[in-house]
Amino acid sequence: MRTVAESSQERLKLGQQQRKVVPRMDHARWDVKLRRRDPLQLMSESMRGRVPKLVAVKYERMAASPFGFFRGAVPVMAYDLSLLKTPAIAAQLCGDAHIRNLGAYAGPDGRLVFDINDFDETIVGPFEWDVKRMATSLVVAGRGAGMRDPDCRSAALVFLEQYRVTMLKLSCMPVLEMVRYQVRRLRSVATVNGILRLAERSTPQHTLEQLTELRAARSGGEQHRVFKTLPDLTRVTGAMAKKVLASLDEYGKTLEAERRAFFAQYRALDVAFKVVGTGSVGLRDYCVYLQGNGVKDPLFLQIKEEARSGYAPYAEKVQGLKAEPKGEHQGRRVVEGERAMQLQSDPLLGWTTLEGRPYLVRQLNDHKASICLDDLQASALTEYAEVCGELLARGHARSGACMQIAGYIGRSVRFDNAVAAFASAYADQTEADWKVLAAWWKKKGGGRGSRAAKKAAGADHH
Repeated sequence: MRTVAESSQERLKLGQQQRKVVPRMDHARWDVKLRRRDPLQLMSESMRGRVPKLVAVKYERMAASPFGFFRGAVPVMAYDLSLLKTPAIAAQLCGDAHIRNLGAYAGPDGRLVFDINDFDETIVGPFEWDVKRMATSLVVAGRGAGMRDPDCRSAALVFLEQYRVTMLKLSCMPVLEMVRYQVRRLRSVATVNGILRLAERSTPQHTLEQLTELRAARSGGEQHRVFKTLPDLTRVTGAMAKKVLASLDEYGKTLEAERRAFFAQYRALDVAFKVVGTGSVGLRDYCVYLQGNGVKDPLFLQIKEEARSGYAPYAEKVQGLKAEPKGEHQGRRVVEGERAMQLQSDPLLGWTTLEGRPYLVRQLNDHKASICLDDLQASALTEYAEVCGELLARGHARSGACMQIAGYIGRSVRFDNAVAAFASAYADQTEADWKVLAAWWKKKGGGRGSRAAKKAAGADHH
């Protein structure tokens, strides 16, 4: 934290001076010979502490496609990015910046918001780490949808140009206007409009019908709803369910005062264990079904275990960055990173501790939706890439690095072209790493009995 704030021009100049430390064209570089660690070993180390029977599920999802590998391989890319020179310009990072980690959700006023919405890997780090990961995701996803390389590169360049133009625009605004900056053309972007329309249907009532079922009371009383048994969802009962519900007491204290009063009007009815995502598979994830003013007022909370950010070992070594506080609660880290980058956040966002492990708490499926990569066309990817650039720039600017980033990237296309070249090269690397993992997984007989593994993992939490 600066004790004396530099003027805006001083901050701009600090960014410009970093071009001498790391010329913008240097960001084009990727060379696998820089590696001293094996990607499979990095992935294996990242699995420590996860539910053992679910580790196979994560590997199976990563082995399914290059993009599946990319989603789950933050530990690999974090290591690789740490091998490259970086300008000393830090921002709050999303950490897992890729095109499926933007989406719709309900804001505090009930209106739909479209923004970055996954912060498991959030940390303060070099701003370009997020930029390079997002650009690479556009190339990997585009290739996965069958697009030609020139179209994938074009989408990455559109993202990078919009990131740069938006950052320069925000750097000229009064600080509070920058903080409140809204992207107002989202409904005119066909892909985003489709996501928002899907999110409109993803109501708590819809989740109630999807995830729960009626069950008769044992003593002849009224029927009540409980979680269904699904491939990725298993009811939790007994002592473990009591522990999950007890953790809500600590969670309630992390909410703002008026929101504690809102939450206090709900009572918990059932608990389940859920297998989620790709990067998060193997971490413990519980769902709680609560009811407020009657059966037509359901609330679903997700209590999601949070591990240390995959970037933490490397961000701490970057010159000028403050080390992650010793003993920091990882759920709190995620909440504070999310609030820093988002214009509006889930009003019930908080954290808790369960059996000594840190957890994030948020609403489950409350008007949430994200892009579907099936049948993605080049024009749609390019249009979507522009939105990605604008939203990522806003998130970085909100963390206080706006002037330095603007000063560094400047008005020319040097930074854009360099990162686009990196994205293509690292997409090649991702595909090569995926082939190695897929071959290793096949050799191990991967995929056999994964559903049984998921059910067994759920049974472990009864």
